[in-house]
Amino acid sequence: MLTDTFLRSLKPADKPKKYADGGGLFIYVSTTGSKLWRMAYRFNMKSKLLSFGEYPLVSLKEAREQRDKAKKLLAKDIDPGQHKKELRAARIAEEANTFRAVALEWYETQTTHNTPAHRRRLMFNLEKYLFPTLGRKAISSIEAQDLLAIAKPLESESAWISHRVVQICGKIFRYAIASGKARHNITADLHGALRPIPTRHHAGLTDPLEVGKLLLDLDNFTGFFQTHCALRLLPLTFVRATELRRAEWKEIDFEDKLWR
Repeated sequence: MLTDTFLRSLKPADKPKKYADGGGLFIYVSTTGSKLWRMAYRFNMKSKLLSFGEYPLVSLKEAREQRDKAKKLLAKDIDPGQHKKELRAARIAEEANTFRAVALEWYETQTTHNTPAHRRRLMFNLEKYLFPTLGRKAISSIEAQDLLAIAKPLESESAWISHRVVQICGKIFRYAIASGKARHNITADLHGALRPIPTRHHAGLTDPLEVGKLLLDLDNFTGFFQTHCALRLLPLTFVRATELRRAEWKEIDFEDKLWR
């Protein structure tokens, strides 16, 4: 049987060498000096090899433990090599279906039509509120209570933020369902669980004299020329401020005097 003292003393030779430990386990010493753990076994009348890693990253004790696990699988008529491949495939699939992986996939494919500023806000919310707790979890294993534990404390900061986080999560889960990575949108179970967003009514002018005074004030604005022009256009077009700022010449028909 091998010992650590013997393993540490092994040097590279002109050709690869094998040193047996027992039960099919051996150390393979290459011409470059690397020492690789391997196990020879037979399954369905075929000779096969199983790799356990490199010494000393994988110690003698750990290599023997992996050999014993492989022998237990063989006793159950399970090919340890195939079992190892299946575990690796399952781990890769699990990593691909974490909340973070699915969220980033949704972000890269479903938000390309959004403005850069909006996409930055989405990523900020994901990284600050959702990824730290849910990022490494399989999306199919996340429950409504997991999301509530994130959103509920945010109400003390802002009811709007807590609802926004749930809204983003809902979009990600709808994408996950469509792509076969989840079966249920957990945000539907949170209906009524969060404090409603307070409704804010903006003041409006109803007195004709006050409206006239507002129009005069807009005409007499002495700030930037572009802002002056925008303030004079708004009462004529009744578009949103954002729509006016981002308007293009092709959207304005000077002949028909229409805003398209």
